[in-house]
Formats: sequence, structure tokens, C-alpha cells
Amino acid sequence: MSQPVTVGVVGLGLLGAALAHRLLHAGFAVAGFDVDPAKNAALARHGGGPMPSIAALANNCKFVVLAVFSTDQVETVVENELLPVWSSGNSRIVLCASTCDPDRLAVLAERCAARGLQLLETPVSGSSSQVSRGEGVGLVGGEAEVISRAEPILRALFFSYFHLGKVGNGGRAKLAVNLILGLNRLALAEGLVFAERLGLDPDAFLKIARGSACYAQVMDIKGAKMVHADFTAEGRVSQHLKDVQLMLEQARRTKQALPLLEVHADVLEACVRHGEGELDNSVVIEEIRRRRRA
Repeated sequence: MSQPVTVGVVGLGLLGAALAHRLLHAGFAVAGFDVDPAKNAALARHGGGPMPSIAALANNCKFVVLAVFSTDQVETVVENELLPVWSSGNSRIVLCASTCDPDRLAVLAERCAARGLQLLETPVSGSSSQVSRGEGVGLVGGEAEVISRAEPILRALFFSYFHLGKVGNGGRAKLAVNLILGLNRLALAEGLVFAERLGLDPDAFLKIARGSACYAQVMDIKGAKMVHADFTAEGRVSQHLKDVQLMLEQARRTKQALPLLEVHADVLEACVRHGEGELDNSVVIEEIRRRRRA
């Protein structure tokens, strides 16, 4: 019986842990690394193999999934950790699940290709719990031939995926999707607070909203968390604020005004100032409650 293919996962936070779970569920071996020892230990408890360094991970894998926080971290891991270990011409593939600056990632992909490393852009639409359950949707940018080689991994990670063309387009689509999703979440929070102020029971009103013309999937995912103040993180405020800042930067480059997004950024920044940056992004309802007129 052949040994399972080992896939590396760098970054074992909410998203990375969910992706590692999907790979293990599909029968892959997982070699993981995170700077937080507790997250490495959690991977071991779930059947993965924590590595002492990214270099050690790279030596054991031909495929590596990145689930780190920022574009800066993606560039550092790829150029300072993976490329020095992987010799050119050995057809290694990096799947970048982090939400990044799409222009910088496209340039990084070109630098990688020149040294024999293929980079696929694979951000996912869905909360970490949705991804863990196999409900995430991949937004993939990269060469069709590379996607074909990574197909078993993509099928393990995502319920379905869209190939959006070149590297950069996956991130552009992810930012646009997250813009809509974040505003839906903020609208739900505002509607629940408004109903509450009018004297309606929020739990009962949420059921009404789900059955009405204003229904959106975010009500199923975040509604109960808002109503019952369960802000256990499935997608952190700090993470979404980072994404919103990327959206606003892209908007500045294209000279597009995004007035609703600017309001959302202000709400997220206020949550961070109140010490809520590491809580679930449904905590925006608390900031809406704080915004009382005199």
C-alpha cells in the first residue's frame, strides 16, 4: 500500500487549521508549522505532524499551503524560507490561501516561476468552520497545468472552486466577495440592533428576517452569534480589517469611491480600539450598540 502524499501547511490559525483538517480528512499526511507552539500541538492531536521549522517542512513536501496573515508574511515565507530549500526545476507548488495584495502576489508568482517554483493563488470564501466542514469555495488564480497537478489537493480543500485566470485574479475576486460579505454582516448587525431598540425580541426577529425578502446566508452563519453574544472567533475582526484595508488600497488605485466600505472600516477600527480585534467579526454588533445619539 502506497504512503499518503504529504502536504505542508504553514500557518495553523483558524484558516490553516481548517485546511489541515480537510487534508487529513481526505487521506493526505499533513506536515504543519506555526510560530505558536500551542497550534503545532493542536495539529499533532488531530493526526498531523508538526515540524520544527519551515525549512524542515519544505524538505518533506512537494506541496505547501500558506495560511499566514499578510502579503508581507507570504513573501517572507516563500522567498526566505521555501526558495532557499527547494532547488530550481523540481516542480514544487505553493498554494497561497492567504488573502493578499493581488498585484504583489502576481509579481511574487513571476519571481517564483523564474526559479522553478509554481505558485497558485487559492483564497477561500467561507468562515473557518465552513471550510473545516468542507463547505469552502476556492478562488484560484494560476496556470491551468499547475492547477491540474494540484487538483487532488484543491478537491480536498474546497467543496468547489473557480479558476479565475492568472495569479492576482483570485485575490481580486476574494476582496470583492469579502466586501459584499462584510457589508451584509454589518447590515445584519444594524438591523438587529434597530429591531432591539424598537422593542422587538432579537432572537424572534432573526427568525423573521430569515424568512423574509432580506434573507442572506450571513444570517445563518453570524445571526445567532450576534444575538447571543458568542464572539468565539471563526473570522477575526483584525483579519477582516486587514482585508478591508486591501480593498480600500485597490479602490484608490482604480480611483473608485467605496463609501459604504469606508463606514465599515471605521466600525472595524473602533472594535479594535475597544480590544475586540481577536474576537469574531460578528462583534461589530457591539460597536453598533455603542453608537447612540445624544
